[in-house]
Amino acid sequence: MSKILITGGAGFIGSNFVHYRFENYTDDEIYVLDKLTYAGNLDNLSDVLESPRVHFVQGDITDKAFIDALFEKEKFDVVVNFAAETHVDRSITGPSIFVLTNIVGTHNLLEASRLNGVKRYHQVSTDEVYGDLGTDSKDYFTESTPIAPNCPYAASKASADLLVRSYFETYQMPVTISRCSNNYGPYQFPEKLVPYFFRLIAENKPVPVYGDGKNVRDWLYVIDHCRAIDMILAKGRVGEVYNIGGNNEKTNLEITKFLLEFLGKDESLITYVNDRLAHDRRYAIDSTKLQNELGWKPSVNFAEGIQKTFDWYKSHEEWAKKLMDKLEERKHQTVSKTPLSATR
Repeated sequence: MSKILITGGAGFIGSNFVHYRFENYTDDEIYVLDKLTYAGNLDNLSDVLESPRVHFVQGDITDKAFIDALFEKEKFDVVVNFAAETHVDRSITGPSIFVLTNIVGTHNLLEASRLNGVKRYHQVSTDEVYGDLGTDSKDYFTESTPIAPNCPYAASKASADLLVRSYFETYQMPVTISRCSNNYGPYQFPEKLVPYFFRLIAENKPVPVYGDGKNVRDWLYVIDHCRAIDMILAKGRVGEVYNIGGNNEKTNLEITKFLLEFLGKDESLITYVNDRLAHDRRYAIDSTKLQNELGWKPSVNFAEGIQKTFDWYKSHEEWAKKLMDKLEERKHQTVSKTPLSATR
Protein backbone atom coordinates (compact mmCIF):
# COMPACT_ATOMS: atom_id res chain seq x y z
CA MET A 1 0.00 0.00 0.00
CA SER A 2 1.22 3.50 -0.87
CA LYS A 3 0.48 6.69 0.97
CA ILE A 4 0.30 9.33 -1.76
CA LEU A 5 0.01 13.11 -1.39
CA ILE A 6 -1.61 14.93 -4.31
CA THR A 7 -1.18 18.69 -3.95
CA GLY A 8 -3.61 20.91 -5.83
CA GLY A 9 -5.88 17.88 -5.86
CA ALA A 10 -9.11 19.90 -5.79
CA GLY A 11 -8.24 21.66 -9.04
CA PHE A 12 -8.93 20.61 -12.62
CA ILE A 13 -6.15 18.17 -13.48
CA GLY A 14 -5.38 17.32 -9.87
CA SER A 15 -8.93 16.18 -9.12
CA ASN A 16 -9.00 14.07 -12.28
CA PHE A 17 -5.79 12.42 -11.10
CA VAL A 18 -7.30 11.80 -7.66
CA HIS A 19 -10.24 10.03 -9.32
CA TYR A 20 -7.90 8.07 -11.58
CA ARG A 21 -5.69 6.95 -8.72
CA PHE A 22 -8.69 6.11 -6.52
CA GLU A 23 -10.24 3.92 -9.21
CA ASN A 24 -7.08 2.14 -10.33
CA TYR A 25 -5.15 1.69 -7.07
CA THR A 26 -7.55 0.29 -4.52
CA ASP A 27 -4.83 -0.09 -1.87
CA ASP A 28 -3.72 3.55 -2.04
CA GLU A 29 -4.24 5.88 0.89
CA ILE A 30 -4.75 9.22 -0.81
CA TYR A 31 -4.14 12.59 0.83
CA VAL A 32 -5.40 15.63 -1.09
CA LEU A 33 -3.85 18.97 -0.19
CA ASP A 34 -5.41 22.13 -1.58
CA LYS A 35 -5.62 25.76 -0.55
CA LEU A 36 -9.11 26.04 -2.12
CA THR A 37 -8.46 29.27 -3.99
CA TYR A 38 -10.81 30.30 -6.82
CA ALA A 39 -9.81 27.24 -8.90
CA GLY A 40 -9.88 24.70 -6.09
CA ASN A 41 -13.27 23.11 -5.51
CA LEU A 42 -14.24 20.40 -3.04
CA ASP A 43 -17.22 19.55 -5.25
CA ASN A 44 -14.65 18.05 -7.65
CA LEU A 45 -14.00 15.36 -5.05
CA SER A 46 -17.46 14.89 -3.55
CA ASP A 47 -17.83 11.26 -4.65
CA VAL A 48 -14.45 10.10 -3.29
CA LEU A 49 -14.20 12.06 -0.05
CA GLU A 50 -16.69 9.68 1.53
CA SER A 51 -14.13 6.89 1.29
CA PRO A 52 -11.91 6.21 4.33
CA ARG A 53 -9.02 5.89 1.83
CA VAL A 54 -9.21 9.59 0.88
CA HIS A 55 -8.24 12.38 3.24
CA PHE A 56 -8.61 16.09 2.45
CA VAL A 57 -6.25 18.64 4.00
CA GLN A 58 -6.76 22.34 3.42
CA GLY A 59 -3.49 24.20 3.41
CA ASP A 60 -0.97 26.31 1.53
CA ILE A 61 2.28 24.91 0.12
CA THR A 62 3.91 28.30 0.75
CA ASP A 63 3.45 27.78 4.50
CA LYS A 64 6.70 26.01 5.35
CA ALA A 65 5.82 25.24 8.98
CA PHE A 66 2.52 23.69 7.92
CA ILE A 67 4.15 21.58 5.19
CA ASP A 68 6.94 20.41 7.49
CA ALA A 69 4.46 19.34 10.15
CA LEU A 70 2.23 17.52 7.65
CA PHE A 71 5.13 15.54 6.16
CA GLU A 72 6.59 14.72 9.57
CA LYS A 73 3.23 13.40 10.72
CA GLU A 74 2.12 11.40 7.67
CA LYS A 75 5.39 10.09 6.14
CA PHE A 76 4.21 9.99 2.53
CA ASP A 77 5.62 7.49 0.04
CA VAL A 78 4.75 9.48 -3.09
CA VAL A 79 4.17 13.20 -3.73
CA VAL A 80 2.60 14.53 -6.93
CA ASN A 81 2.64 18.32 -7.12
CA PHE A 82 -0.17 19.85 -9.15
CA ALA A 83 -0.44 22.88 -6.85
CA ALA A 84 0.27 26.03 -8.83
CA GLU A 85 -1.00 29.38 -9.94
CA THR A 86 -1.63 28.73 -13.65
CA HIS A 87 -3.56 31.55 -15.29
CA VAL A 88 -1.29 33.43 -17.71
CA ASP A 89 -3.19 36.74 -17.67
CA ARG A 90 -3.26 36.74 -13.89
CA SER A 91 0.52 36.30 -13.89
CA ILE A 92 0.86 39.40 -16.06
CA THR A 93 -1.27 41.61 -13.82
CA GLY A 94 -0.05 40.11 -10.53
CA PRO A 95 3.14 38.03 -10.84
CA SER A 96 4.12 37.96 -7.15
CA ILE A 97 1.75 35.16 -6.12
CA PHE A 98 3.09 33.04 -9.00
CA VAL A 99 6.64 33.39 -7.70
CA LEU A 100 5.53 32.58 -4.16
CA THR A 101 3.33 29.58 -4.96
CA ASN A 102 5.13 28.03 -7.91
CA ILE A 103 8.72 28.53 -6.75
CA VAL A 104 8.73 28.91 -2.96
CA GLY A 105 5.89 26.40 -2.58
CA THR A 106 7.70 23.84 -4.71
CA HIS A 107 10.86 24.33 -2.67
CA ASN A 108 8.94 23.70 0.55
CA LEU A 109 7.58 20.44 -0.86
CA LEU A 110 11.00 19.34 -2.08
CA GLU A 111 12.65 20.00 1.28
CA ALA A 112 9.92 18.23 3.21
CA SER A 113 10.09 15.29 0.79
CA ARG A 114 13.87 15.06 1.09
CA LEU A 115 13.92 15.24 4.87
CA ASN A 116 11.13 12.69 5.29
CA GLY A 117 12.29 10.01 2.89
CA VAL A 118 9.64 10.37 0.15
CA LYS A 119 10.25 7.55 -2.35
CA ARG A 120 9.10 9.46 -5.44
CA TYR A 121 8.42 13.15 -6.01
CA HIS A 122 6.74 14.12 -9.27
CA GLN A 123 6.50 17.71 -10.51
CA VAL A 124 3.65 18.53 -12.89
CA SER A 125 4.95 21.23 -15.23
CA THR A 126 3.90 22.73 -18.56
CA ASP A 127 5.06 23.02 -22.16
CA GLU A 128 5.06 26.79 -21.68
CA VAL A 129 8.49 26.61 -20.02
CA TYR A 130 9.98 26.02 -23.50
CA GLY A 131 8.80 29.35 -24.87
CA ASP A 132 7.62 29.94 -28.40
CA LEU A 133 8.23 27.78 -31.49
CA GLY A 134 6.75 30.39 -33.84
CA THR A 135 4.23 29.62 -36.57
CA ASP A 136 6.92 29.37 -39.27
CA SER A 137 8.67 26.51 -37.48
CA LYS A 138 7.98 22.83 -38.03
CA ASP A 139 9.95 21.91 -34.90
CA TYR A 140 8.55 20.36 -31.73
CA PHE A 141 9.45 20.70 -28.08
CA THR A 142 11.57 17.77 -26.93
CA GLU A 143 12.91 17.16 -23.45
CA SER A 144 16.26 18.61 -24.58
CA THR A 145 14.72 21.88 -25.84
CA PRO A 146 16.21 24.74 -23.79
CA ILE A 147 13.70 26.37 -21.48
CA ALA A 148 12.92 29.96 -22.51
CA PRO A 149 9.73 31.16 -20.76
CA ASN A 150 8.07 34.35 -21.99
CA CYS A 151 5.59 35.25 -19.23
CA PRO A 152 5.77 35.28 -15.41
CA TYR A 153 3.66 32.11 -15.12
CA ALA A 154 5.94 30.13 -17.44
CA ALA A 155 9.04 31.58 -15.77
CA SER A 156 7.82 30.51 -12.34
CA LYS A 157 7.14 26.96 -13.58
CA ALA A 158 10.53 26.80 -15.28
CA SER A 159 12.18 27.94 -12.05
CA ALA A 160 10.36 25.21 -10.14
CA ASP A 161 11.56 22.62 -12.68
CA LEU A 162 15.15 23.74 -12.16
CA LEU A 163 14.76 23.38 -8.40
CA VAL A 164 13.42 19.85 -8.86
CA ARG A 165 16.34 18.99 -11.15
CA SER A 166 18.79 20.39 -8.61
CA TYR A 167 17.43 18.12 -5.89
CA PHE A 168 18.12 15.12 -8.08
CA GLU A 169 21.63 16.25 -8.95
CA THR A 170 22.57 17.44 -5.46
CA TYR A 171 20.75 15.02 -3.17
CA GLN A 172 20.03 12.11 -5.56
CA MET A 173 16.38 12.60 -4.65
CA PRO A 174 14.01 10.36 -6.69
CA VAL A 175 12.23 13.00 -8.77
CA THR A 176 10.54 13.15 -12.16
CA ILE A 177 9.05 16.04 -14.14
CA SER A 178 6.32 16.03 -16.78
CA ARG A 179 5.55 18.85 -19.19
CA CYS A 180 2.15 18.67 -20.80
CA SER A 181 0.25 20.47 -23.54
CA ASN A 182 -3.19 22.11 -23.12
CA ASN A 183 -5.71 19.94 -21.28
CA TYR A 184 -9.49 19.88 -21.49
CA GLY A 185 -12.16 17.68 -19.92
CA PRO A 186 -14.31 17.29 -16.77
CA TYR A 187 -13.85 19.61 -13.79
CA GLN A 188 -12.04 22.32 -15.78
CA PHE A 189 -12.60 25.79 -14.36
CA PRO A 190 -15.32 27.54 -16.41
CA GLU A 191 -13.13 30.49 -17.42
CA LYS A 192 -10.85 28.24 -19.50
CA LEU A 193 -11.29 28.08 -23.25
CA VAL A 194 -13.40 24.97 -23.88
CA PRO A 195 -15.96 25.32 -21.04
CA TYR A 196 -15.98 29.12 -21.42
CA PHE A 197 -16.77 28.89 -25.12
CA PHE A 198 -19.38 26.19 -24.47
CA ARG A 199 -21.22 28.66 -22.27
CA LEU A 200 -20.88 31.69 -24.55
CA ILE A 201 -21.97 29.80 -27.64
CA ALA A 202 -24.95 28.22 -25.87
CA GLU A 203 -26.05 31.72 -24.80
CA ASN A 204 -25.49 33.19 -28.32
CA LYS A 205 -22.91 35.60 -26.92
CA PRO A 206 -19.83 36.86 -28.80
CA VAL A 207 -16.88 34.48 -28.62
CA PRO A 208 -13.60 36.41 -28.14
CA VAL A 209 -10.54 35.36 -30.14
CA TYR A 210 -7.18 36.95 -29.37
CA GLY A 211 -5.37 38.75 -32.20
CA ASP A 212 -5.62 36.89 -35.50
CA GLY A 213 -6.54 33.61 -33.79
CA LYS A 214 -3.55 31.79 -35.28
CA ASN A 215 -1.83 30.93 -32.02
CA VAL A 216 -1.31 27.16 -32.04
CA ARG A 217 -1.70 24.80 -29.10
CA ASP A 218 -1.55 21.01 -28.75
CA TRP A 219 -4.68 19.66 -27.04
CA LEU A 220 -4.94 16.59 -24.78
CA TYR A 221 -7.90 15.03 -22.98
CA VAL A 222 -7.21 15.23 -19.26
CA ILE A 223 -7.55 11.50 -18.53
CA ASP A 224 -4.73 10.80 -20.98
CA HIS A 225 -2.60 13.23 -18.97
CA CYS A 226 -3.46 11.30 -15.79
CA ARG A 227 -2.53 8.01 -17.47
CA ALA A 228 0.83 9.45 -18.48
CA ILE A 229 1.66 10.67 -14.97
CA ASP A 230 0.69 7.28 -13.58
CA MET A 231 3.06 5.54 -16.01
CA ILE A 232 5.88 7.94 -15.14
CA LEU A 233 5.41 7.22 -11.43
CA ALA A 234 5.40 3.49 -12.06
CA LYS A 235 8.13 3.13 -14.68
CA GLY A 236 9.76 6.49 -15.37
CA ARG A 237 13.48 6.94 -14.79
CA VAL A 238 14.32 9.18 -11.84
CA GLY A 239 15.84 12.52 -12.70
CA GLU A 240 14.13 12.55 -16.10
CA VAL A 241 11.73 14.92 -17.83
CA TYR A 242 8.86 13.48 -19.89
CA ASN A 243 6.84 15.50 -22.41
CA ILE A 244 3.13 14.69 -22.70
CA GLY A 245 1.32 15.78 -25.85
CA GLY A 246 -1.85 14.98 -27.73
CA ASN A 247 -0.43 15.18 -31.28
CA ASN A 248 -3.38 17.47 -31.88
CA GLU A 249 -2.24 20.93 -32.92
CA LYS A 250 -4.98 23.47 -33.54
CA THR A 251 -5.10 27.24 -33.79
CA ASN A 252 -7.35 29.07 -31.38
CA LEU A 253 -9.49 30.02 -34.37
CA GLU A 254 -9.80 26.37 -35.43
CA ILE A 255 -10.87 25.43 -31.90
CA THR A 256 -13.46 28.22 -31.92
CA LYS A 257 -14.90 27.17 -35.27
CA PHE A 258 -14.96 23.52 -34.22
CA LEU A 259 -16.94 24.35 -31.08
CA LEU A 260 -19.35 26.57 -33.02
CA GLU A 261 -20.03 23.78 -35.49
CA PHE A 262 -20.29 21.23 -32.69
CA LEU A 263 -23.02 23.34 -31.03
CA GLY A 264 -24.77 24.13 -34.32
CA LYS A 265 -23.94 27.86 -34.44
CA ASP A 266 -22.41 29.93 -37.24
CA GLU A 267 -19.21 31.95 -37.22
CA SER A 268 -20.95 35.30 -36.81
CA LEU A 269 -20.41 34.91 -33.04
CA ILE A 270 -16.62 35.21 -33.45
CA THR A 271 -15.26 38.52 -32.17
CA TYR A 272 -11.58 39.40 -32.52
CA VAL A 273 -10.06 41.18 -29.51
CA ASN A 274 -6.67 42.74 -28.85
CA ASP A 275 -3.90 40.20 -28.39
CA ARG A 276 -2.50 39.73 -24.91
CA LEU A 277 1.03 40.51 -23.79
CA ALA A 278 3.70 37.85 -24.40
CA HIS A 279 1.25 35.61 -26.29
CA ASP A 280 3.38 32.76 -27.66
CA ARG A 281 2.47 31.75 -31.21
CA ARG A 282 2.95 27.99 -31.13
CA TYR A 283 3.48 25.15 -28.68
CA ALA A 284 3.91 21.62 -30.01
CA ILE A 285 5.01 18.63 -27.96
CA ASP A 286 7.08 15.66 -29.10
CA SER A 287 6.14 12.86 -26.69
CA THR A 288 8.28 10.19 -28.42
CA LYS A 289 10.33 9.57 -25.28
CA LEU A 290 7.21 8.84 -23.21
CA GLN A 291 5.77 6.61 -25.91
CA ASN A 292 8.96 4.63 -26.56
CA GLU A 293 10.10 4.21 -22.95
CA LEU A 294 6.78 3.72 -21.17
CA GLY A 295 4.35 2.68 -23.92
CA TRP A 296 1.98 5.63 -23.48
CA LYS A 297 -0.08 7.16 -26.28
CA PRO A 298 -3.25 9.28 -26.35
CA SER A 299 -6.39 7.17 -26.17
CA VAL A 300 -9.01 9.87 -26.86
CA ASN A 301 -9.07 11.93 -30.07
CA PHE A 302 -10.21 15.55 -30.06
CA ALA A 303 -13.74 14.99 -31.39
CA GLU A 304 -14.35 12.20 -28.85
CA GLY A 305 -12.89 14.29 -26.06
CA ILE A 306 -15.04 17.31 -26.87
CA GLN A 307 -18.15 15.13 -26.87
CA LYS A 308 -17.19 13.60 -23.51
CA THR A 309 -16.46 17.05 -22.10
CA PHE A 310 -19.72 18.56 -23.40
CA ASP A 311 -21.75 15.66 -22.00
CA TRP A 312 -20.05 16.06 -18.62
CA TYR A 313 -20.71 19.81 -18.43
CA LYS A 314 -24.30 19.30 -19.59
CA SER A 315 -24.91 16.93 -16.70
CA HIS A 316 -23.07 19.17 -14.20
CA GLU A 317 -24.64 22.59 -14.88
CA GLU A 318 -25.08 23.34 -11.19
CA TRP A 319 -21.39 22.57 -10.58
CA ALA A 320 -20.40 25.13 -13.24
CA LYS A 321 -22.88 27.75 -12.02
CA LYS A 322 -21.49 27.63 -8.48
CA LEU A 323 -17.98 28.20 -9.78
CA MET A 324 -19.04 31.06 -12.06
CA ASP A 325 -20.80 32.72 -9.13
CA LYS A 326 -17.59 32.32 -7.15
CA LEU A 327 -15.59 33.89 -9.98
CA GLU A 328 -17.97 36.86 -10.27
CA GLU A 329 -17.66 37.42 -6.55
CA ARG A 330 -13.89 37.42 -6.86
CA LYS A 331 -13.98 39.88 -9.78
CA HIS A 332 -15.91 42.35 -7.66
CA GLN A 333 -13.28 42.06 -4.96
CA THR A 334 -10.28 42.53 -7.26
CA VAL A 335 -9.91 45.30 -9.83
CA SER A 336 -7.93 43.99 -12.81
CA LYS A 337 -6.29 46.08 -15.53
CA THR A 338 -6.42 43.25 -18.05
CA PRO A 339 -9.57 41.29 -18.98
CA LEU A 340 -9.59 37.59 -18.14
CA SER A 341 -8.53 35.28 -20.91
CA ALA A 342 -9.88 31.87 -21.77
CA THR A 343 -6.67 30.64 -23.36
CA ARG A 344 -3.15 29.84 -22.36
